[in-house]
Amino acid sequence: MHIMDEEGLEAVSMRRVARDVGVEAMSLYHYVRDKDDLLDGVCAMVMCDFRYPNEDRPWIEVARDGAREWRRVLRQHPNVIALWAERQRPMTELEALMPMEFALRVITRAGMDPREGVLVFNVLGGYIMGVVMMEVGAMFSAGTSRGGKTVDLDAVHAKLPDEEFARHLSADQVPCLVAALPHLAECDPDEQFDFGLDLLLVGIQARVVTSTS
Repeated sequence: MHIMDEEGLEAVSMRRVARDVGVEAMSLYHYVRDKDDLLDGVCAMVMCDFRYPNEDRPWIEVARDGAREWRRVLRQHPNVIALWAERQRPMTELEALMPMEFALRVITRAGMDPREGVLVFNVLGGYIMGVVMMEVGAMFSAGTSRGGKTVDLDAVHAKLPDEEFARHLSADQVPCLVAALPHLAECDPDEQFDFGLDLLLVGIQARVVTSTS
């Protein structure tokens, strides 16, 4: 996991892992079947990094804290998103499955049946992963080597329109874009994440109320 976080998925190999732990590559096969088995373990370790919020509160508060925690985990290990996309086998370790169990349990508390719960789970998960992918600049380069355990917010803001860009825009041609530029440059990533998350959670709550009334 350390190699993946620091250097990206392409750097992870049986030979490289063996070198870093000071053994011959063949020695690893006493503990894992192959590289896929090794990467399954990496996925499980990332899942086990999830810290569970206190559930003795209204579901929407628990869901909000759970989403923020999942964003933290993915920002710590952003390359795991590409790893999950490439995996062909589901995880089977019980501890690694508990974050999913937690999320579905919270969604059930909101009043969703199992089928709707899966839809909500996928929507929330897609939102969180999408935000993290944009934050780490991986939207168009999933699977490439990206070092660093935390998001470089300066790099995120560097991609936003600057004053030189703004001078080339005409308020007559793109008035909405010109009006939005100052706010794009000042947009705080945490505020943006919470804003979108609240839209989703309030929408889920409204749907439950409508379906039961």
